[in-house]
Amino acid sequence: MEQFIVSARKYRPQVFEDVVGQQAITNTLENAIKNNHLAQALLFTGPRGVGKTSCARILAKKINDQEGIHKDEDFAFNIFELDAASNNSVDDIRSLTDQVRIPPQTGKFKVYIIDEVHMLSQAAFNAFLKTLEEPPAHAIFILATTEKHKIIPTILSRCQIFDFKRIGVLDAKNHLKKIAQEQQINADDDALHIIAQKADGAMRDALSIFDRVISFSGNNLTREAVTENLNVLDYDAYFNITDLLLGNNIPQVLIQFNSILSKGFEGHHFINGLASHFRDLLVSKDAQTISLLEVGDAAKKRYLTQAAAAPLPFLMQAIEKSNACDLKYKTSKNQRLLVELTLMQIASLTFEAEKKKAVTT
Repeated sequence: MEQFIVSARKYRPQVFEDVVGQQAITNTLENAIKNNHLAQALLFTGPRGVGKTSCARILAKKINDQEGIHKDEDFAFNIFELDAASNNSVDDIRSLTDQVRIPPQTGKFKVYIIDEVHMLSQAAFNAFLKTLEEPPAHAIFILATTEKHKIIPTILSRCQIFDFKRIGVLDAKNHLKKIAQEQQINADDDALHIIAQKADGAMRDALSIFDRVISFSGNNLTREAVTENLNVLDYDAYFNITDLLLGNNIPQVLIQFNSILSKGFEGHHFINGLASHFRDLLVSKDAQTISLLEVGDAAKKRYLTQAAAAPLPFLMQAIEKSNACDLKYKTSKNQRLLVELTLMQIASLTFEAEKKKAVTT
């Protein structure tokens, strides 16, 4: 049996162009190398799975091969990686600073990548300070961390800081689409969109979820397969509930909610999702805000149709009531009743509006 390589490793970026969603940073780094304006100490900070270590490795190779003429040479002897999570003592740092003094045998620079740098002990940070302040001309340090606030200010002040952002849903989805095509997988646009949303801004998580769902569904990736495997409440449920709420159909609303609970979903998860659904309908009502709607193309059409049927005052009050339910949920003694009461109140909104209309006419 052929060994399976997880997508996060298989599709790890090899050049800056491959890095997803961090164009401002990759452009800055490329220009800094080109113009010989690169600091000797860099700090890459940001959430997990957004490309910090990948960018550090690409940068380490590119520093020694600025012209791109040594494509087969990986300059492995010039790149040193230290995981500060397991090498966080003073001795580990002293061993590293002893190595720093020795110039490289090939290439111009020795690059030291220190991952999870916030895990270094206070004594290790202090031992590292002098080297970071006055590094030899041939040494470049790239520090990576998810928790910048844990790094002492004296270290921060000696580094050029690059803040990596969460990867947008659209960027993650487009990257997954490219990988699906490469692997000859027939993937629904909405299925990839749900995976990208579930990853919450981390490309590595998106690729891990993608692998898991492919193992479940094979080469045909549908929205239904993704929602079933990830235990995500499908947006169909929210569209149906909203139609019933707009039609003041309280009995059917309660039956639908009971059906959602019987599938193992929590009331808190449902009411959160419903509030988000109302918010998405609200931004769908205006051409200026429609760009804030982060959903697949097929879902977008449904949002526009339902938004046209939902009056603005209804959406504003529905968001307010579902948000209030969300805040009260944890302290409520009868959580199911709280959600049911909120649904009945929302369903009554259009009924009350119709009553007022009838009175005035």
